[in-house]
Amino acid sequence: QVQLVESGGGLVQPGGSLRLSCAASGFTFSIYAMSWYRQSPGKERELVATIGSAGGSTNYADSVKGRFTISRDNAKNTVYLQMNSLRPEDTAVYYCNTFLWPYNYWGQGTQVTVSS
Repeated sequence: QVQLVESGGGLVQPGGSLRLSCAASGFTFSIYAMSWYRQSPGKERELVATIGSAGGSTNYADSVKGRFTISRDNAKNTVYLQMNSLRPEDTAVYYCNTFLWPYNYWGQGTQVTVSS
């Protein structure tokens, strides 16, 4: 079955960096786009970044452009989110996602807290 397992979250000071990882299994990882979403308390889940199957196409939310980088290693079935210059408003649970028609699949999420 499809599994997405996130890791790498934690507590970081404003201006700091974190790298999230999402290990995928149960499907042919290399042919599907992957995305990162986040959700803060009281807010809707929002798309942070998406990467195409070969890694050459990426898209970012305006709020993270220039600070976050999404990448993937198809040999390791893993997608990453490098987060730099973190701000308190980046605090959220971050989720890995892929769409395998007709279903959307989600990981369990990893908490990122940006606070001094």
